[in-house]
Amino acid sequence: MELARWQHSFERWLEENHTTDDTAHDISHFRRVWMTAQKIMAHQAADPLVVLTACYFHDIVSLPKNHPERSRSSQLAARKTSAILRRDFPDFPSECYAAVEHAVEAHSFSAGIVPQSMEAKIVQDADRLEALGAIGLARVFAVSGALGVPLFDADDPFADARPLDDRAFALDHFQTKLLRLPDTMQTEMGRELARHNADFLIQFMAKLSAELHGDCIGMDSQVLSRFRRSLRE
Repeated sequence: MELARWQHSFERWLEENHTTDDTAHDISHFRRVWMTAQKIMAHQAADPLVVLTACYFHDIVSLPKNHPERSRSSQLAARKTSAILRRDFPDFPSECYAAVEHAVEAHSFSAGIVPQSMEAKIVQDADRLEALGAIGLARVFAVSGALGVPLFDADDPFADARPLDDRAFALDHFQTKLLRLPDTMQTEMGRELARHNADFLIQFMAKLSAELHGDCIGMDSQVLSRFRRSLRE
């Protein structure tokens, strides 16, 4: 019941104070990350209040993908979260401040901060899982549309004969980041869920390849085999 009270308080605060047009980092995203974190926490001992708080505030600062200081987003978010807790939640346990701040700053892929606590590992895994699967796929193309980036290179969609560049083609982001995420997971449950969702993205790539070759109902078995093999290696 205590966690539910805190969750309600955080959501009410965000609704009143955190307005954003970035649907990839809105309150719905925070809820989903928390739901995933609970699945991971069922297999790991961790402080649920620290995890809950970090899930709800980890993207309180989220600079755009093309911002020059994008990699500092999580550190800025950690500082802002700490200030918010101290100012607006006076009954929040002070002994949790440092743990929450670390979990927030360590969640980011671009920041490259290694999570030291189990709470930080869970939050990082839960947030990275949001980048995989159906929601992750939708987010890639939503961001590419907002930035005016082409969906893929029609002549070489999987970068067989060119360097990968996810700033030039949205599909390249699958190889530069998303399909690498399972190896970065900090918990066994996180790795299991990540491999499952990464396979969904591989199936999408195989379907796309088939359609580019005029097959509207099949999948490209070579693409399927190639990327599934790389996922296992």
